[in-house]
Amino acid sequence: MIEINGLSFLYNDSKEPALNNINLSIGESEFVGVAGPTGAGKSTLTLCLNGVIPHFLQGDFYGEVKVDGKDTVENSCAKLAYSVGSVFQDPEAQIVSTSVEDEIAFGLENLNIPRVEIAARIKESLQMTGISELRHYSTSQLSGGQKQRVAIASAIALRPKILVLDEPTSELDPKGSLDIFNTLKKLNEEYNITIVVVEQKIQLLSEYCSRLVIMEKGNVLIDGATRSVLANQDILQKIGVSSPPVTRLAQMLKKAGLYQGEFPINVEEAYLMVSKVLSEKRR
Repeated sequence: MIEINGLSFLYNDSKEPALNNINLSIGESEFVGVAGPTGAGKSTLTLCLNGVIPHFLQGDFYGEVKVDGKDTVENSCAKLAYSVGSVFQDPEAQIVSTSVEDEIAFGLENLNIPRVEIAARIKESLQMTGISELRHYSTSQLSGGQKQRVAIASAIALRPKILVLDEPTSELDPKGSLDIFNTLKKLNEEYNITIVVVEQKIQLLSEYCSRLVIMEKGNVLIDGATRSVLANQDILQKIGVSSPPVTRLAQMLKKAGLYQGEFPINVEEAYLMVSKVLSEKRR
């Protein structure tokens, strides 16, 4: 679904490249998390996936980006929107209508989708994101988490094959963050939408994403299955990426010679790990 070959990008007002020779391949229905310290190039990478770079943000662009077989240089953002839905860090930055229904219809109207089809897609996208009851609400009435889900509903109403999100939980509390990731999990598993999400909350990524991409200074530092990436504790700590508490606990137990198994990635696996360690100590 996504093929990136030799991608480098330098903003006009910058001396250092935001992206440096990125090579990534993301398959259909993958759920990929992107993490890294501030300034790693994560947001710039998402803007390259939907065509904002190079069509709207200017700079030196090298390499090739293809989404759903479409070259992002040769295709406009409008054409790419059929394949890629985008959700930004601040939902306020992309909500343009006064009602939820009108907000979801906005993109569809701009793509000249027939009116009957628009009504069907509004209903479908609200159901997919679990916010059907908000259809006739004013967008000014919504909480941060509700606005983020409206932004997701607006994106998937266009029926993209790929959904790209840039820190969608940055302004949300733990419950709101879980709600967003549960919504993404549903879209990924039930509707086979490829998900690429930039997120600072590494615990969320570890529990929901099957693959992690760790970036630093415009480079892809580590790319692989979530469990194997989190095993690189020393590297993650060195670049300032916090590891999930359960993984840090496993590392301490390993260094103490009390545990030799795989790194846990959620609380359930950590419980089994601790139970095993305590059982062996009793023996």
